[in-house]
Amino acid sequence: MTDEETPDTNGAPRSRGIYLLPNLFTTAGLFAGFYAIVAAMNGRFEPAAVAIFIAMIMDGIDGRIARLTNTQSDFGKEYDSLADMVSFGLAPALVVYIWSLSALGKIGWLAAFIYAAAAALRLARFNTRIGKVDKRYFQGLASPAAAGLIAGMVWVCNDYGLNGKDLAVMAFFLTVAAGVLMVSNIYYLSFKDLDLKNKVPFIAVVAVMLIFVFISLSPPEVLLGVFLLYGLSGPISAMFRMYKKRGQRKALPPPPE
Repeated sequence: MTDEETPDTNGAPRSRGIYLLPNLFTTAGLFAGFYAIVAAMNGRFEPAAVAIFIAMIMDGIDGRIARLTNTQSDFGKEYDSLADMVSFGLAPALVVYIWSLSALGKIGWLAAFIYAAAAALRLARFNTRIGKVDKRYFQGLASPAAAGLIAGMVWVCNDYGLNGKDLAVMAFFLTVAAGVLMVSNIYYLSFKDLDLKNKVPFIAVVAVMLIFVFISLSPPEVLLGVFLLYGLSGPISAMFRMYKKRGQRKALPPPPE
């Protein structure tokens, strides 16, 4: 923890600082996001996509490390949010623009801007609603999941030797769709209610092992498939709830005359 001298309630200087451990992971995620931009500028799209996924892992670790070690701080929350904007807002937008959307000219960079602006709005809304909403759900697609859609598409297409410029229309629709889902009112499962501190059944450990094996079979395709399913889960659940409500309304008896 780095120290800053601030007066305490008695007027004497008191040590207040920044917790180093969780912010190391946040910095690692920020570095990965920045590296993704640099790699894309040099035409190295597979490392760029991989770097975004690494940033995702770091983003998932830093908050849990802070909670497990009781090292949460306002500084850490703000730093994490700014790092997320770079890693999951600017990096995916610039990577997909350089890889594909630049072929569309002005429409292409506008699509990339829509994604980046949506990520900023999504993060701002999330920060202002902490503690006011059910932590089991996200309102709108989380920015790391949206970044996973973009990075997964780039990684899979690059793995198959496809030219991004030839897929500009597909990249346009996926980029804009990811941006719209981020600022939508559709709810997604957050998985934040998972308890990592208590004991779990043995089968849970086996399931985690199988997940790693499954991903290792073909990381690009599996990761893209996972994030596509997660991205679709929100609209599908919302439509199911609407259909269920309509069915309940129709089942109600008519009002008396």
